[in-house]
Amino acid sequence: MTDRFTSGFVAIIGRPNVGKSTFLNRVLETKLSITTSKPQTTRDRILGIYNAPDAQVIFLDTPGIHSPDKELNRYMLEKAVSTIHDADLALVVADPLETPEKLRSVMDHVSQAGREAILVLNKADLIGRETALHKLRELGAGHRFVHSCAVSSTTGDGIDPLLDEIKARLPEGPRYFPEDMITDASLRFLCQELIREKVFTLTSKEIPYAVAVEIEEFRETDPAHIGAVIHVERPSQKAIVIGARGRMLREIGTQARHEIERLLGCRVFLELFVRVSRDWSKNPKRLRDLGYR
Repeated sequence: MTDRFTSGFVAIIGRPNVGKSTFLNRVLETKLSITTSKPQTTRDRILGIYNAPDAQVIFLDTPGIHSPDKELNRYMLEKAVSTIHDADLALVVADPLETPEKLRSVMDHVSQAGREAILVLNKADLIGRETALHKLRELGAGHRFVHSCAVSSTTGDGIDPLLDEIKARLPEGPRYFPEDMITDASLRFLCQELIREKVFTLTSKEIPYAVAVEIEEFRETDPAHIGAVIHVERPSQKAIVIGARGRMLREIGTQARHEIERLLGCRVFLELFVRVSRDWSKNPKRLRDLGYR
């Protein structure tokens, strides 16, 4: 008799800024998805692989479910919704500010996909245990969650019991990926995301949402050579990203280079350019050109 081994795909879904990417990074014990305090940081589906002796869980981090107002946002919503259909199980992530009305917009997509769902109340370290239990009951009312729990992606509290629950609910199956693999994302894509994270962190107002990053040169030498273009939609935005005497662009480059060096494990020569690509976030062709396919 052989030991039971389970495997499958788990969609991490929820509204923007509830800590989905922070949760994935905590589970994998590494920084895979970029995180900022701003909503809609995640724009694409990010695959992260959790390996255990008795299971392989392939997590799919997704953009926050929201009402789209332009082509980029429609792309993000489509990625999130299609991921639910591709998964064996949905993790519906909420935070203490969630309301039943807001959660309903997420659960409508889960119901349409016909997937089992686990309710995960994230950021539980910000509230007491009784408050968390009350919030779980409030959010769970009227929905058929197969399990609900409170976790803190910041401290790690509640993560291990949740992983046990996920493994128990996945079907028996093979390892879909090698044990030493944590993502199918390319280094080029991960470096691009790290640059975009620094733009999100260091700029404000509409700038983060008007920016796309494109890697034009990527040479894995030592030092590695990376040339990237930061696309903006207006000349005024270009001026802000560059900053007075180039200070903002230098700071973006410095912070991104340090993160990329940690990722690649070698020195990095990073060259950044800023280019105006007018209304790229509203243009389907420009979106495809920039990798949003």
